[in-house]
Amino acid sequence: MRRLRSRTAPASRSVTALTSRTATSAALAAALVLLAGCTNLEGLQSEGRARDVDAPLVLWPGYSPAPPSRNENPAVLVPVPGVPRIPGGSMAAAKPLAVLDADIAAQGRTPPAPSAVRPPALHDLTADGEPDLLMAVNLGPRTSELRVYAVRKTVVTRILVLRGVLAGVELAAGHLAVREPTKDPRYVSVTDYVWDGHEMDLWNLTLDDARTPQTPQAVGGSP
Repeated sequence: MRRLRSRTAPASRSVTALTSRTATSAALAAALVLLAGCTNLEGLQSEGRARDVDAPLVLWPGYSPAPPSRNENPAVLVPVPGVPRIPGGSMAAAKPLAVLDADIAAQGRTPPAPSAVRPPALHDLTADGEPDLLMAVNLGPRTSELRVYAVRKTVVTRILVLRGVLAGVELAAGHLAVREPTKDPRYVSVTDYVWDGHEMDLWNLTLDDARTPQTPQAVGGSP
């Protein structure tokens, strides 16, 4: 009589083989997930752990400077003594050199030689429909001084004075932009001033690409 062979052992081997194949497939899938995490469709790869960023160390946190005094504020309004009033409100009616000399003399300084004064420029910075006066004095080979005058209630008034290395002075959209060189010759710092209804307010400080000087254009007014 033929004995029937037990099917238990082969069945056990089949389950073992299936389990082994399942584990292998799972390992391959996990490896693919890890690879997918290291790169995306763009081919970008992780560069490792990001560098720690330390907060700035504040020195003397309890100290704060006092606000600038009247003489330290470049935009303070200063009536120019000894200059005739201008009922019409236009700086085009004033004598530019006379205004400049009177303003500088009132500060106890000697007025500059006419050869050191750049041609005056007339432009409406105060948005009152009347031109204001811009004057620049060359104090040396590099340093210059910019002074801006407007008529306030018929009185000739200085509304801005700046001293520095003036790499350029520009007017755009009611803004007065002063360009000065930085330690990097590729860039200049740009300080924007705009009339806020009461004074020439410091509007913005930015960096801009340095560029070659522009060809000067004729402006109104004469010394």
